[in-house]
Amino acid sequence: MGREDFALNRQVTTRLGVVKQTADDFIARRRGDRIGLVLFSERAYLQTPLTFDRDVVRQLLDQAEVGLTGTETAIGDAIAIAVKRLKDRPANERVLVLLTDGASNAGVMTPLAAAELARTLGVKIYTIGVGAERMEIDTAFGRQIVDPSQDLDEATLTGIAETTGGLYFRATDIDGLAGIYREIDKLEPVADDPLFMRPTVSLFYWPLGGALALFALLALGSLGFRRGANRSRTKEVTT
Repeated sequence: MGREDFALNRQVTTRLGVVKQTADDFIARRRGDRIGLVLFSERAYLQTPLTFDRDVVRQLLDQAEVGLTGTETAIGDAIAIAVKRLKDRPANERVLVLLTDGASNAGVMTPLAAAELARTLGVKIYTIGVGAERMEIDTAFGRQIVDPSQDLDEATLTGIAETTGGLYFRATDIDGLAGIYREIDKLEPVADDPLFMRPTVSLFYWPLGGALALFALLALGSLGFRRGANRSRTKEVTT
């Protein structure tokens, strides 16, 4: 997430900086949802339990830094923690959004095993892979083509989404990431006032396969995934 291959307000910035802004907008729109946040690198931990206080979640997201818990990526463990927080919610009201820019190389549970657990417990997972496309850069050896996203494991992220009935999205710039969040808004609307969905966040240094996974646990209070529903709804939202 420390890789500087994105731009924000026409200034080169890190992936984490872009993720923070777009995820913040996403969370702010989800008025009426209960949201939680899980951060992970070589270990995963619950940063924010389910809460209707979106401002608290946004503040804690803003405090996230690259490499907080190491330099590797435990995607499977992060999913497991998120699923644990969702398992007691109605099975048809459980949604998780995972955002990452790396490949899983740490943790106890593999990503696909965690995805199978999520499927068994009725948790739908939307996955987002973050990172710029191949580009030309100036080096000491002249102009060279580099792939900033070579460590991104799109096959696994696709498998996680397909196993749980979700979708995989690829974000190569800030506009693309913002568009993905808007698409999730449409797929998982807030009844009467489509406002939020969540995610993902895992953090670590790019050279070591950093990833940001922001998990939001969304409970739609008296709303629900379908407009007009009157049941409480929970979702969980990782660069």
